[in-house]
Amino acid sequence: MNPGEIGLLMFAGMLVLMALRVPIAAAMFIPGALGYWVLTNDMALLNMLKGSAVARLTVYDLSVIPLFLLMGQFATQGGLSRALFKAAAAFVGHIRGGLAMAAVLSAAAFGAVCGSSVATSATITQVAYPEMKAHGYHGRLTTAALASGGTLGILVPPSVPLVVYAILTEQNIGKLFAAAMLPALLAVIGYLAVIALVCRWRPELATPSEPLPWAARWRALLGVWPIALIFVTVFGGIYGGIFSPTEAAAVGAVGTFLAALVRRELDRAGIIRSFLGTAETSAMVFMIFLGADMMNSALALTQMPARIAEWVGHLPVAPLVIVGAILALYILLGCVMDELSMMLLTIPVIFPAVMSLELFGLAAEPKAIWFGILVLMTVGIGLTAPPVGLNVYVVNSIAKDVPMHETYKGVLPFLASDMLRLLLLLFFPGLTLGMIGLFFS
Repeated sequence: MNPGEIGLLMFAGMLVLMALRVPIAAAMFIPGALGYWVLTNDMALLNMLKGSAVARLTVYDLSVIPLFLLMGQFATQGGLSRALFKAAAAFVGHIRGGLAMAAVLSAAAFGAVCGSSVATSATITQVAYPEMKAHGYHGRLTTAALASGGTLGILVPPSVPLVVYAILTEQNIGKLFAAAMLPALLAVIGYLAVIALVCRWRPELATPSEPLPWAARWRALLGVWPIALIFVTVFGGIYGGIFSPTEAAAVGAVGTFLAALVRRELDRAGIIRSFLGTAETSAMVFMIFLGADMMNSALALTQMPARIAEWVGHLPVAPLVIVGAILALYILLGCVMDELSMMLLTIPVIFPAVMSLELFGLAAEPKAIWFGILVLMTVGIGLTAPPVGLNVYVVNSIAKDVPMHETYKGVLPFLASDMLRLLLLLFFPGLTLGMIGLFFS
């Protein structure tokens, strides 16, 4: 059996284990370890196992992940999401579909201190769904807006998948965060436009609220000053050269903790839940790292990444067609895998192939950043697209009275907005790279 055939068997074995609902880390680690053993020998595998965990988990840049996760946990437990939704609803709630728009806006703002899509969906749904239901909003629009808005948790910096991409491809985290800002803004605008158009077409889906006096609106806006201060401090510090992204994550975690204490909504039990939630999620992420490292090390022995890169580079089609096919593959993988698993498994294989292509005359670093944002936007689509759509499941686990099929019907216009945004970013790299020149001139 040649190395290529072994590599294909490893990949097939991983898919079988995933279908059997084996945890994704083990589903990657087991066939990777077996393939590595077949390709080498007992001692080589043992040496690999002896050093791989230490080599991976002692990387300084990885510490940014638990710190950003902790920041999101403090924001969740400290009730900051409630203040965000209240402020957004105060200004746009009187518009038809305004509470759905407020949910999207609060999800975007919460994503700026969270970095996790699932956490954003769950937190904003707990706050916004009862309010939207009480005002007579249809379950289809309500849950679809919440599930789609939750994807902003990873599209708005800081983004855990974007940090993972930066580590895997050895790119600058700050530049990737800057590149994600305009695409994230386009996502917010697109979702707001979808809500407005749907409510114009089906006005019975949403009932406008009574407008609040301006004094009440400003009081509600004043309640979100801690989040604005944290955002300015974290990203101003990064782009001002005051501290690194890892240091910024630590500052953000401390700032969010203090803000939650000032609001008097974070008690001892909430602090404990914050640390436990961070530890559990971090452990899951790092275990996926180890499983992906084992699989990718074995695949490297088969020379599959190099062969794929060479094969892609010689395909008689336009480079943009190849990139489009890769993005379509990510959408399909999103039906069976979460975003971190997809990136950890595929980026080491696909990234060299993309870098070998001539794309808009881009140099290596801009090309890597542009492709990273495209991948981020694509895995975001997988969070709401049927048949899995993790965000849909999270929202419906809270909004139990709304049938799942209703939510999937509701997300279709939002998915159309996602696809339009993805095409714009694919054909106009300047939308992604423009902000880098502003912050890193």
